[in-house]
Amino acid sequence: MREWAEFTLSGSDNDGVRTVALAGPLCVHSLGNLDAKMAECGGPVNRIDMSGVTDIDTTGAWLVKRFAEEHKVEIVGQSDAAKRLFTAIGRMPEDESKVEPRPGLLMRTLGEFGDVIVNWGRGLVKAVGFLGELILALGVAIRHPSRLRGTALVFHMQHVGINSLWIIGLMSFLIGIVIAQQGAVQLAQFGAEIYTINLTGRLAMRELGILMTAIMVAGRSGSAFAAQIGTMKLTEEVDAMRTIGVSPMQALVVPRVLAAMLMMPLLGFYSTVLAIIGGAFIANFALDIPFWTFLQRTQEVVPVTDIWVGLLKAPVFALIVALAGCYQGMQVTSNAEEVGQRTTQAVVTAIFTVIVLDAFFAIFFTKIGWQ
Repeated sequence: MREWAEFTLSGSDNDGVRTVALAGPLCVHSLGNLDAKMAECGGPVNRIDMSGVTDIDTTGAWLVKRFAEEHKVEIVGQSDAAKRLFTAIGRMPEDESKVEPRPGLLMRTLGEFGDVIVNWGRGLVKAVGFLGELILALGVAIRHPSRLRGTALVFHMQHVGINSLWIIGLMSFLIGIVIAQQGAVQLAQFGAEIYTINLTGRLAMRELGILMTAIMVAGRSGSAFAAQIGTMKLTEEVDAMRTIGVSPMQALVVPRVLAAMLMMPLLGFYSTVLAIIGGAFIANFALDIPFWTFLQRTQEVVPVTDIWVGLLKAPVFALIVALAGCYQGMQVTSNAEEVGQRTTQAVVTAIFTVIVLDAFFAIFFTKIGWQ
């Protein structure tokens, strides 16, 4: 039979000392309703006698310690094990549930801002390291062309380039219409509607053609890169590649980056042509400028340097978009929710970086005389 802890309350009329006597094992499995009996003890208590206790654990020691502190009584007859437990319990914090005061709004704002800066710094270091790994992988592919996965490269070229022709073409055509129509409205105030051709041609060829293409590729292909690689990380396919001696950088990242860098200049030029055609289309109806006259005039007013500006920016933008997508995909570690977060972050990072770089390119090419 299980032995239970015993509780007795005795008193002495001579000295007026009332004693709580405990007996049996004071362990978690044998306490029963001892806690309730001690709590219902009436009148003042002067002493707790533990000479009859045969065994004790932390739960029993804590129960006795709490009763002694509440009634301010002394404990007698305790064993060495009980003394050690009382000492250990006495070292515990008195109020573990105490909540520290919440810092002020200014301190919280500064703390959050500091966390953002630190995370940006860590992310930048990781991104630079990832870029270094990519450069090494590209060097290996150049020295050993047989290691380049041609099938994967062609597949991603189709995904980045051919499959996006319709959406980029439609977007560019409509943007050309908007540029020509709004430009004509403003230039009409000065009787210079004919310069709508210059505005549409140079703006599409130099800036908007490649910039809008990069944004569309970031939203379409960059997000796909992040989601695909992130899902492979979750299903441990990337770890399996490393186990069998296949480099994930060679198998997953290099084909995607090369595909984007090869297709972006073509897509940018295609986007520019469609934007100019859109401008010529609206000019034929709104400005009474014949369609073919618009295209012929565009060839005369758009310098060759504008074409080179767009073509030189395209591979850089493609590298940023593909690098952001692959890097964020490789950072997935926990669950499917993180795949969505990393995909969103890849698109936002790519678009923001492309726009910032485009501003630097505009200043740079102006400074070197390519105006």
